[in-house]
Amino acid sequence: MAIYVVMEPPAANATEAAERAVLVRDSFSFLAFLVPPLWLLWHRLWIEAALAFAASVALTALAETAGLGFTGAALSLLVSIYVGLEGPGLRINAMRRRGWHDWGVVEASDAREAEIRYFAGEEPEELMEAPQPAPAARPTQGHSVQTGPVLGLLAYPGRH
Repeated sequence: MAIYVVMEPPAANATEAAERAVLVRDSFSFLAFLVPPLWLLWHRLWIEAALAFAASVALTALAETAGLGFTGAALSLLVSIYVGLEGPGLRINAMRRRGWHDWGVVEASDAREAEIRYFAGEEPEELMEAPQPAPAARPTQGHSVQTGPVLGLLAYPGRH
């Protein structure tokens, strides 16, 4: 089963938002791995595409001037691997910057099934959980003294 993140555009009504929603598969993108700058440009990630291209060129030039030969191609491969792994995440973050919001996550075997589940109105798991009641406040009595050993660099007041 694949995980799809459903992004809804900023819209006046829910019907319009549902019609224009985009499902982004949260997985390795093979096309983004093969041609990172073109994949980023296709998804309108202009700055990311320029950075990926500049990093590929810079790593190849660095390897050529240092006389590393095949290592230059391997260094450029790191950019491709990064975009292949993080490309969908970059796309989701760009949509958030443009005002889109997360509807939730849909688990489905393919994009068509994910669309069906989204349009059927299945609520995402985060929204289905009942809100937990707030814990009762304890009256504080000034600084509490740490009685046990402290794990880490900081002791957290009030926690034993």
